[in-house]
Amino acid sequence: MLITILVVFVVSMSLIAGALWGLYGKLSKNTEGFLIALAGGALIVSAVLELIEPAMEDGDVLLPLLFVFIGALVFTGLDFYVKEKWSSKSGGAGLLAAITLDGLPENLALGVALITADPLAVAALSGSILLSNLPEAAGGAKEMKDDGRSKRSILILWTGTAILLSAAALVGYFFLENVSKDILNNIRCFAGGAVVASLAIEVFPKAFKEDKYWIGLATALGLIIAFYLNSLS
Repeated sequence: MLITILVVFVVSMSLIAGALWGLYGKLSKNTEGFLIALAGGALIVSAVLELIEPAMEDGDVLLPLLFVFIGALVFTGLDFYVKEKWSSKSGGAGLLAAITLDGLPENLALGVALITADPLAVAALSGSILLSNLPEAAGGAKEMKDDGRSKRSILILWTGTAILLSAAALVGYFFLENVSKDILNNIRCFAGGAVVASLAIEVFPKAFKEDKYWIGLATALGLIIAFYLNSLS
């Protein structure tokens, strides 16, 4: 249990660290793009090996894949609403909302994955979420500062988001422990679909915009790291 709480804490607190980085540090566009692509490569592996594939081990293929599609559909719809109805009017707040929509299924999945897995088995998932949180929070906080928000209010917003995402992971771990395996599998696949959609809509386009062709190598490196961490379990 202690390791679980520690993993959740480190992953979610990376949002606060990223916000501090964006407010007080220097973040080059190339560095941001490279880190985002690195996280994206790791998330590809994590979504498949930690979320989707385990749900298909019992032989049922169609239902898990349906929930993958539903997860992608829900994330896409919510992300569309944020960008079209909110982001254009509120700058960095729209990015904050998009990160929250992305982070909720990711952290819920992290909590669910920790129920039956050794901590090393989810190292790739937690590590890739951490890597993606840092540059995304840094970019979002910097954009909010440029929009005229005070540094104090920005830190309060990102701290609240970190607490919310921590709660999602802990809910996944503590309150879904006794539910049926089928329900856990459906949750994993839903989260996996949401992660895949976030990669296509948010992660790789932003990484390419910031770092151009180096993101190919960064994505491959993230994939290699995730596969290696998964092999340790």
